[in-house]
Amino acid sequence: MLVDLSGVSKVYDSPSGTDPVVVLRDLDLKLPAGESLAVVGPSGSGKSTLLNLIGALETPTGGTVRIDGHDVSELDEKGLAAFRNQTVGFVFQLHHLLPQCTVLENVLLPTLAAPGSEARAELTLRAEKLIRQVGLANRGHHRPAELSGGERQRVAVARALVNQPKLLLADEPTGSLDHANADRLADLLEELNREHGITLLLVTHSRELAARANRTLQLEEGRLLAPLAP
Repeated sequence: MLVDLSGVSKVYDSPSGTDPVVVLRDLDLKLPAGESLAVVGPSGSGKSTLLNLIGALETPTGGTVRIDGHDVSELDEKGLAAFRNQTVGFVFQLHHLLPQCTVLENVLLPTLAAPGSEARAELTLRAEKLIRQVGLANRGHHRPAELSGGERQRVAVARALVNQPKLLLADEPTGSLDHANADRLADLLEELNREHGITLLLVTHSRELAARANRTLQLEEGRLLAPLAP
């Protein structure tokens, strides 16, 4: 099981000093390798918190987060950095590209912190292949300001994949795109999962995007439930 959450809870202290804010409650989740899962729910339901726990950007208040058989809470700082860099790839609602860097340079950024002995030429070839794969073969030397919003988000997907992660986490990846670009990005994510076997976990408000996944769950009152029929 690639993703295995058992009894996970997340509680935040209240800024006003009143009752703590309970976001996730005794939550269980299993996601096999190669599957795609969409988690839907209203704003504030804890969808981003769930992704942050799986990606080791936050720690649970209780329960266990296991990714690829490893308890993330047992990793030291060096291990956590390697985990975030090598095991998971992140795609956010905003692309967070560096404006002074070209598309190719942005895609290569995660490799700068990657351990290992891969030659720079090999990494560059991989990045160029990903740029072609996301449909931007003629944009490699452009900067973000020269791209559309949809193109920038596709660059962000390529960047998330450059270190060949086992799991791609996407947080509202189409939230800032118009309908046409949202459809193109949804097509790309579906292709990456179906044809290239990349495990995908996305959270979204979009029922259309969620329908592309193998499975959909709804986050409600801190727990994951089968969604109600439309």
